[in-house]
Amino acid sequence: MQNVQRIIGIICLITGIILLVRAHGMAESIGSQVQQVFTGAPTNRSTYFYIAGVALTIFGISQIFWPAKAK
Repeated sequence: MQNVQRIIGIICLITGIILLVRAHGMAESIGSQVQQVFTGAPTNRSTYFYIAGVALTIFGISQIFWPAKAK
């Protein structure tokens, strides 16, 4: 059971890192920068990617290093 949780943790960690990289790329795009000039805020999509990336990364790390013990 712990091996399965660690595999899920690794998958979530990798997915979270990919989402963070994509969010950074979207935030640095020309369209996003133009919108940020007029609105003062980054695009909603890049914000959602950042939030999901951080959540998945934290969840993945917790599953890798502290898997739940089976009863």
